Amino acid sequence: MRLLLAVIAVFATSLVSTAWAQGNPSAPQGISIHGEVLEVMDVDAFTYLRLKTKDGETWAAVSKAPVKKGAEVTIENGVVMNNFESKSLKKTFDRIVFGKLAGAGDSGVRPTTDPGWIHGRTPQPGDVAEVKVAKASGPDARTVAEIVARRTELKDKPVTVRGKVVKFTGGVMGKNWIHLRDGSGSSAENTNDIVVTTTDETQIGDVVVAKGVVRTDVNLGSGYSYAVLVDDAKLQK
Repeated sequence: MRLLLAVIAVFATSLVSTAWAQGNPSAPQGISIHGEVLEVMDVDAFTYLRLKTKDGETWAAVSKAPVKKGAEVTIENGVVMNNFESKSLKKTFDRIVFGKLAGAGDSGVRPTTDPGWIHGRTPQPGDVAEVKVAKASGPDARTVAEIVARRTELKDKPVTVRGKVVKFTGGVMGKNWIHLRDGSGSSAENTNDIVVTTTDETQIGDVVVAKGVVRTDVNLGSGYSYAVLVDDAKLQK
């Protein structure tokens, strides 16, 4: 529940069915909505907008932006969440669209937590090819493949994993979402890639040591779920 609220009171994102997290970059297509801003609510790093659209009123959430009441805006790459609870606003939205404000840059807000879902920059061949990273040290040290394969055993336990950042999405509901690979595991068996959530900064190509807690079978609703991820990690280079 803690992860669900933090993630969904996150910027959402789990690969629908964990496909990308395990090496398959396919992802659902986002929607686009356009409308007049009737109400604006800013919280932390995000802006909530009540919009008047051709199909009626709807709520949307984007990365914090100076949007004014009465403005005409377009939300791109959106994903719909039903019965979404915002802890910051102490409000539950029957329906809300998380996405990117057109013209505001590349970052967008997402309501779930996974690879195929979280957009960020598309990994390039050099980002993921021939990744070979030495295993971290310490009693909790695990390879990417070990975390994926032993997720049931490691559930809710601390782990330390060293890997190369092959995908990054920043500012998703207060967290950064990254994919780590270390050369262990197999893309065919979906054991070569792990999703990590963190508030620390990094970028694609960095080799980092992530220390966090293993979460399994995370279901964020609306078809978005994770088989395994490492939550609330601290990063060291």
